[in-house]
Amino acid sequence: MNLINRELSWLSFNERVLQEAMDKRVPAIERMRFLGIYSNNLDEFFRVRVANLRRMIAVRKKNVEGFNGTPSELYSQIRKTVLIQQEKFEIAYKEIFEELAASGIYQVDENTVKEEHRKELESFFELKLKHAIVPIMLDTNSPFPRLKDSSIYLAVKILLENKKQPKFALIQVPPGFSRFYLMKQKKSDYVILLDDVIRLNLEKIFSIFNFKKIQAFTFKFTRDAELDLDDDISVSFIDKIEKSLKQRKVGKPVRFVYDENMPNDLLKHLLSSLGLRFGVNTIPGGKYHNFKDFMSFPSFDKKRLLFKPQHPNTHPHFEGKGSLIKQVLKKDVMLNFPYQRFDYVVDLLREAAIDPLVSAIKINIYRVAYYSQVMNALMAAVFNGKKVTVILELQARFDEENNLYWASILKENGAKVIYGIQDLKVHSKLMQITRQGDGPEQLITYIGTGNFNERSSLIYSDLGLFTKDLSISKEVQRVFRLMENNMDRPIFKHLMVSPFNTRRKIIQLIDQEINHTKKGQKGFIRIKMNNITDRKMIEKLYEASLAGVKIQLIIRGICSLIPGVKNLSENIEAISIVDRYLEHSRFMIFGNNGQPHYFITSADWMERNLDKRVEVGCPIYSPEIRKEIDLLFDYQWKGSVKSRLIRKDMLNEYRQTVGGKPFHAQVATYKYFSLRSKII
Repeated sequence: MNLINRELSWLSFNERVLQEAMDKRVPAIERMRFLGIYSNNLDEFFRVRVANLRRMIAVRKKNVEGFNGTPSELYSQIRKTVLIQQEKFEIAYKEIFEELAASGIYQVDENTVKEEHRKELESFFELKLKHAIVPIMLDTNSPFPRLKDSSIYLAVKILLENKKQPKFALIQVPPGFSRFYLMKQKKSDYVILLDDVIRLNLEKIFSIFNFKKIQAFTFKFTRDAELDLDDDISVSFIDKIEKSLKQRKVGKPVRFVYDENMPNDLLKHLLSSLGLRFGVNTIPGGKYHNFKDFMSFPSFDKKRLLFKPQHPNTHPHFEGKGSLIKQVLKKDVMLNFPYQRFDYVVDLLREAAIDPLVSAIKINIYRVAYYSQVMNALMAAVFNGKKVTVILELQARFDEENNLYWASILKENGAKVIYGIQDLKVHSKLMQITRQGDGPEQLITYIGTGNFNERSSLIYSDLGLFTKDLSISKEVQRVFRLMENNMDRPIFKHLMVSPFNTRRKIIQLIDQEINHTKKGQKGFIRIKMNNITDRKMIEKLYEASLAGVKIQLIIRGICSLIPGVKNLSENIEAISIVDRYLEHSRFMIFGNNGQPHYFITSADWMERNLDKRVEVGCPIYSPEIRKEIDLLFDYQWKGSVKSRLIRKDMLNEYRQTVGGKPFHAQVATYKYFSLRSKII
C-alpha cells in the first residue's frame, strides 16, 4: 500500500504538538499551553474524523483508504494510539509542574491546599462560585440530563449513613469562570483548578444528605459535530445552519474521557445513561480533563517562562509612506504573517473606506475574529457610501455561529451579504477594491493563504499578496462574479481556481517537470502545504519521482504520501515543522528548467480543496517577492531544531544537523524580517 491513512497521519501530526509540550527547550508555561493545543486538536479530531469513522462502521463499510483493515480495526488502532499519547501527556503535565515549582509556581488541589488559602477559597466559593453551580441528582426514575459537548463535569458519588446504595450526582464546572484560581504567599504563586475548588466544597453543596463519604471525578465527552443540512428548498440556508447547530449540540457521543480512579459503579451508570460501551468509546485518563482551557494558562508575570515577545515587524514599502493604496499601485507587496503586521490589511481597508475615489469593496470571509477590526472597517466603508459586498461562508466548521452573527450585523448596516455557493464551501481568501483614478478603473487586489483574522495572524504563518496586476485582478473579478452568481463558469488563465482548474494546472506543471527531467534539463518541485491526502496528486508526485524529478515537501499536518520508497518515491523528501507559530502558508515552486513558476494558494492537496471548495492560487510575477519565497523555503528546508522527518513509521524523529550549527527556521525568519523592516 503506497499511502498512509489520513487519520493515523493526523494523530502523528498531533503527536508533534505533544512533542512541543515535552520539549524542555520550550519555556514551561508555553509547554503547558501546547498541552492545551494538543487537547483542543484531539477534541476536534474526535468530533469530526472519528465521528465520520463511526458512521462508516454503522453502515458496515469494509475498507478505508491507506489502511489495511476495516473501519472498526482502524478505530481500534486510533484508540490504541491515543492511549499511548495519553500516557505521554500525563508525564508531560507532571514534568511541567515540577519545572514550574522550581520557579515558585505550585499547583494545589483540595487535599494539598494550604490552610491560609482555605479561607480565601471558601469566600470565593460562597460569594461567587456557589450560585453558578447546579447539582443534578441522577435518579433511575428520571431522564438523564442533556449534557453539553466538551464541557467539564464532575460525577459525584455519595455514600450515605445506614444505606447500602450510593447516590450519584452531576455538577457542571461552571462556564464563565477562569479554570484557574490564583493565590499568592510571599514570593510563591499557587494555582488551583476550579474543579478542585468545587471538590473542596462538596460537603457544602450536598449538606442536606447525611453522608459518610463523598467523592467527585472529572469526565467529559465529545459529540459528532457534523452538520446535517437537509434538502428542503422551502427553508432558507441560514435557517438550515441554525437548525443544524442545535442538532450538533445533541449529536451522538463519540468519546468519553474519564478519571481512571472513578469507581466502577459510577462509571457503569454514566456509560449506560449515555448509551456508550466501555472500551469502545472510552478513554481513561488522569484527574483533569478538557485541557483546551490550558491554552489560556496564566503567565504569572514570569517572562522567562514564556516565549520572548516577537512583535510583528513593519513592511519597508508601507511604513511611513502615507497612502497604502498608492504604494500598491506602485508595485506588488507581499505580507508575511506573523513576522509582519496584519494591521496593514485593516489600515488599507480603512483607507478605502474614506477614499473618495473608491466605489466598491468585495471580500470573501471564511473565519474572522469575534471582535473583528476587518468587519468594523467594512462597516465604516458602508457608512461612507461605498458598495460593500461580503461573501460569508456559513459552513466554516465551529465558526458558524460567529459568521451568522457577523452576517446579521453587516446586513443591518447595509452591506450586501452573500452566503457562499450551494454545495461548495468558499475557502479562498480574496479582497478587491475598485477605485476610479485619473485614467481607467483601478483594481487593488489581495490574495492570501490565511483568513482575515487579526488574532490568528499573530499565531499562524501566512502570506498575503497585494497587487494591481490587471491580469490577476480581472480574474479575481471573475471569481467574485462566480460567488455572486454561481451559474457563471469562467475560464482562468493565470489563477488556479478550485473546483475548475486547480487540479489540471498542477498536473500540467508536474508534467512539465517530468518532461524537463527526462530531457536532462533542470526539474524540481518544492511544495509547502498543510496537508497532502489526494490519491491522484500523490500518484502524480510518485510518477515525477520515478522520472527523476527532485521533490521537497514541507507538510505541517497530514501527509498520506510515503517519501523515500525505492522504485517509487526515492526522489521525494518530506519534513514537518511544528514550532511556536502554526505553519499555515501554502506555496509551490516548479523548477521549469531554470525559469521557475511560483504560486501561493489557499488550497491544500486534498480532494475537498481541489474538487469541492472555491479555492484560489495566484502566480507570483514579482522578482523581488519570488526571491523572498525562495528564502522562506530555504530557511525552512535548512531547519533542524523543530523539523521532523515524515516517514512511513510516523516516529516523528527530529531532523539531525549534518555539519554546522543547528538552524532554527522560525527564529531565523523573524530575524530576517526584523532586519528588513529597518531598510526603508
